[in-house]
Amino acid sequence: MTQQISSTEQKLIVEMRGIIKRFPGVLANDRVDFKLRHGEIHGLLGENGAGKSTLMNVLAGLYKQEGGTILVNGEPKVFSSPRDAIKAGIGMVHQHFMLVPSQTVTENVLLGLDDPRFFMRLPEYDSKIAELGEQFGLKVDPRAKIWQLSVGEQQRVELLKMLYRGANVLIMDEPTAVLAPQEIEGLFDTLRAMIAQGKSVIFISHKLQEVSAIADYVTVLRRGVLSAADVPAKGVSRQELARLMVGRDVVFALDKKPVKVGNIVLDVKDVHAENDKGLPSLRGLSLHVRSGEIVGVAGVAGNGQNELSQVITGLRKCTEGEVILGKDKVSNRDTLFGIQHGMSYVPEDRNHVGSAPNLSVTDNVIMKNYRKPPISKNGLLDMGAAGKFAKELKEAYDIIVPNVDTPVRLLSGGNLQRVILAREISNHPHFMVAVQPTRGLDVGAIEGVHRLLMTQREAGAAVLLISEELEELLSLSDRVYVIYEGKVMGEVKVPSGETDPKMIDMIGLMMTGTPLEQALKEGASA
Repeated sequence: MTQQISSTEQKLIVEMRGIIKRFPGVLANDRVDFKLRHGEIHGLLGENGAGKSTLMNVLAGLYKQEGGTILVNGEPKVFSSPRDAIKAGIGMVHQHFMLVPSQTVTENVLLGLDDPRFFMRLPEYDSKIAELGEQFGLKVDPRAKIWQLSVGEQQRVELLKMLYRGANVLIMDEPTAVLAPQEIEGLFDTLRAMIAQGKSVIFISHKLQEVSAIADYVTVLRRGVLSAADVPAKGVSRQELARLMVGRDVVFALDKKPVKVGNIVLDVKDVHAENDKGLPSLRGLSLHVRSGEIVGVAGVAGNGQNELSQVITGLRKCTEGEVILGKDKVSNRDTLFGIQHGMSYVPEDRNHVGSAPNLSVTDNVIMKNYRKPPISKNGLLDMGAAGKFAKELKEAYDIIVPNVDTPVRLLSGGNLQRVILAREISNHPHFMVAVQPTRGLDVGAIEGVHRLLMTQREAGAAVLLISEELEELLSLSDRVYVIYEGKVMGEVKVPSGETDPKMIDMIGLMMTGTPLEQALKEGASA
């Protein structure tokens, strides 16, 4: 049943009535209504597959609906492309930026426009874009190349592209996913400045606390239909929003039980490594993880997190330093060596690295123990035993799937992650490295993944958690290392209970390159 709460009377800038959008075998939007008023930030929430991105792609002209109407300033509109939407004043800033790295800020803003047509007159347009940036608090050097900019600055360029094209409605798709805490606050300041100048914003996010902080009203989708519409953000709790999203109560604060910390299981010593382009990625990085603790690695995307996980698991060579697992050197060894010595790995890319999409659930969960009995007998696979093993994991890990012969490419993100975790945990690892284990998952699936990681900690395993979600790291970790450009900026011990806001500020400073000692001083003076 849809919860409808009337809002104060403001002029509607966008109204979507009864939107229907189908894909083969899926009804993504089932007669969905949505309203946006002038000068409003409207949060759009929903679990994975709820249809929120589909709805906004319809509004942005990327998809054509099968039913329903769109009104902009009271006039019916038909969008056949994003260009049509932009003409109507609607622009979308996607989670993955649509920028050309080798071109300047100005060149990216002008790309695809009819003016200038023959002569660029770049200095003239540099000035225009600088003025636009000043107007909305989006300071960025118009002459800088995109590859020279931070992630936060690149996001500003995407916003400038939309504003330069005259967008009055900005759709922000997961805009904080790759930002440090200070950059998030800067983005919020920018959005508020836009609202003050008459713009309207649709804010799509998984992060309930951010929606509560920035949005005026919230609309929630569940399984393609409205769960709640026009809910005042200040009048609804995070727990209630989560319930509207997933249809049940969700536990946010996990009980971190006291665990006796043991010996060092993983010891990374002065490791240097290169990225896929042959450029330095890890620059003398050192850290350690003991049994019975979860150690987090915090950092803005692209600061060596992936390379670190790959060096540890044997997927990437290190040029200097070493990685010790227990008493064995695992750096520059093959992945099988790590597996045989009690290492488990939950990679960032669950579809292409963590699983074999066209193989069944059974085939995927036996990938690490098919050489051992009872799955293997006399060098031959016992598919009966494999099927029994898979069914046991299906029940134990609550994997929602018709049967264990189903190809994993047909599973939702949350269920596929459970398959990967079931495989990795069923081997009773001494050490686990988990990279972005909840990326793209809804709040219900996130809760399940967090419980599984905490269970490993309580069982005495050492867990290295690499995540861009600072709230997740502080909720689960006993200690957190902060890295920037492949170096450790500092190490923070995480207390039980409520996290001190000053600690969050300090970690945020380190995530943008401030060493621990300086971050401590700046945090104390703030």
